[in-house]
Amino acid sequence: MLQLAFYLLVSFLASVAGAICGIGGGVIIKPVLDVCGLASVSTISFLSGLTVLSMSLYSVGRTMASGGSQIDKKTGTPLAIGAAAGGIAGKQLFSVVKGLFADPNTVGAVQAACLAVITLGTLLYTIFKSRIAPRRVEGAGLCLCIGLVLGIMSSFLGIGGGPINLVVLFFFFGMDTKTAAQNSLYIILFSQAASLAVTLLTRSVPEFEWGALILMVCGGIGGGIVGRLVNKRISVAAVDKLFMGLMGVIILISVYNTVRYSVG
Repeated sequence: MLQLAFYLLVSFLASVAGAICGIGGGVIIKPVLDVCGLASVSTISFLSGLTVLSMSLYSVGRTMASGGSQIDKKTGTPLAIGAAAGGIAGKQLFSVVKGLFADPNTVGAVQAACLAVITLGTLLYTIFKSRIAPRRVEGAGLCLCIGLVLGIMSSFLGIGGGPINLVVLFFFFGMDTKTAAQNSLYIILFSQAASLAVTLLTRSVPEFEWGALILMVCGGIGGGIVGRLVNKRISVAAVDKLFMGLMGVIILISVYNTVRYSVG
């Protein structure tokens, strides 16, 4: 019971932060559950992905239904389609890398190391973004290519997109934090839906506890509800501070996980 309660708490808090910042929550859920070692790397990635999918589905759907959407469909839709294709490719990449090593912990170490590096780069960019002139990328073709790369990285890492999406939306499209958050969740929705579809079609669903899955999905939706309400009431500066704080914590956890999986 305590373990199931922990799954619920982690998914809820991560989804609250994910809905506020537009990082989905998977970038928090994955490393935290890896630290605790409650399930295999594959199972944690699967549970994290479904939690993120449920949260992003609620958040995007609710925002569009309310008429307050800041999603730029001209840019966001080709990014999302590219991310969906990337999600499929990233899933296959994970399977290939997993097959290269006899010890599944090695895959966890690779994921954790990649996440640490990417998150550090994201944090540094966020700190210094006021000094970096954003680009103004246009054209569906370029957006598709950028989305493809996003989808591959997020699916392979099992994080749903998260901070990588935000940096791309900041740099290539000049979006502010709150606008980027909504567009990021829109992209995450597509990439996670595609990743789940591949998992089901290839019958590669890992072993998992139904109780854990149900509670994490409930936590994801509940976190999306609370996070969306909070996002509407706080300033862009506050969102930036929360985002940077989370990135710092994720870097430390990812470094720890890299070492733990490597020596385990």
